[in-house]
Parts: sequence; C-alpha cells; structure tokens
Amino acid sequence: MTPGAHTFPESDERFMARAIELARVQLGRTAPNPSVGCVIVRDGAIVGEGVTGKGGRPHAEEIALKAAGDRAQDATAYVSLEPCNARSSGPLSCSQLMIAAGVER
Repeated sequence: MTPGAHTFPESDERFMARAIELARVQLGRTAPNPSVGCVIVRDGAIVGEGVTGKGGRPHAEEIALKAAGDRAQDATAYVSLEPCNARSSGPLSCSQLMIAAGVER
C-alpha cells in the first residue's frame, strides 16, 4: 500500500455506490442544484435514503435524515457530494442538520 493511502471496508464502497445510484435518478431535473444521493447507515443497515428533489429542493440529506429519524444517531452518511455548509435562504445547512441528528461519520 502507498504511504498515506487508505483502504475502506467493502460496505463503504457498496453504500457509496448506492448514493451515486440515487443521484443518477434525478440527473437533469434538479437545476440549479446538482443531483445528490444520500444514504444513512446504522449498524450495517440502511435507515434512510434521499435524492435531491426536482428544482433542487429538498436536498438529499434532508430527505434521508427525515426517513432515518432517531436512527440517524451514531450513523454513517454516504453522500455523493459534500453536504452544504451554508444556505442563503436561512434554514440549517445539511452539515448542520447531520450534526444535530447525531450522524457520527
């Protein structure tokens, strides 16, 4: 292995592939935002999924977190694009929502 290189569990690759698969569903339908897929996993099981809505709202992370509910606590989020860090419209960013939900990784 190359110094500094990381290996990831096979499950990470599988769950990220699912997030990318979700994002592909909405390609060309989410302008002005990109199509993003999000998968929330806890204890090896998917507890929430989401994809960016038509016209860019809601964000994939919002949908996945809502589906996961309390099961997002201590979970891992697989997102096909980094979660937003700020919004011009005022509500909490996806990064802030994940922190508030207790997503661990």
